[in-house]
Amino acid sequence: MHLNPYGEAVVNLAADLANRPPASAEELADRCRAAGLVLECPVTPQDLDRARTVVAAWERVVDATDEHERAELLNRMLAESASHPRLTDHAGEGWHLHYRDDGQPLGSVLFSLISVGTALHLVGRGMHRLQRCAVTECTTIFADTSRTGRRRYCTQQCANRDAVRRHRARAGLPAREPSSAERP
Repeated sequence: MHLNPYGEAVVNLAADLANRPPASAEELADRCRAAGLVLECPVTPQDLDRARTVVAAWERVVDATDEHERAELLNRMLAESASHPRLTDHAGEGWHLHYRDDGQPLGSVLFSLISVGTALHLVGRGMHRLQRCAVTECTTIFADTSRTGRRRYCTQQCANRDAVRRHRARAGLPAREPSSAERP
């Protein structure tokens, strides 16, 4: 069975690229391959620049204040990035849909994947399921793929840290600054 390349994995890749921006075209290529993308063209510094632009636009979608703004920003990305859907069987992976023209460089492929994948994630799981961690000093982005759709933290570590803070506040205990090992 072929998994949809526009699904959960690409939204998680977008979050990973936003949270830890690649330093080089080679690193971008390696991380895309690790996420399961088939790279059809050599990856260039222009692809890295394009990926950075795409991720910056995507972060504006993440940070949108309401679902209408989020939809508008994502619709702009979709209009600019995607072309009509087409069936493809590149690399013998099995038939699946692409929302981009064939033979595109990685930067353009990422733009289409991230735009369409994010749209499918949000309409399929809920417009609220893309966010930054609820811990104030943590700016990590994550896609909520939980069954309940109520995830608020990027990791269990941040959830625990926030629970301890709330407990200390209720108990009237002084706040404790996290150690360097506990910081996100």
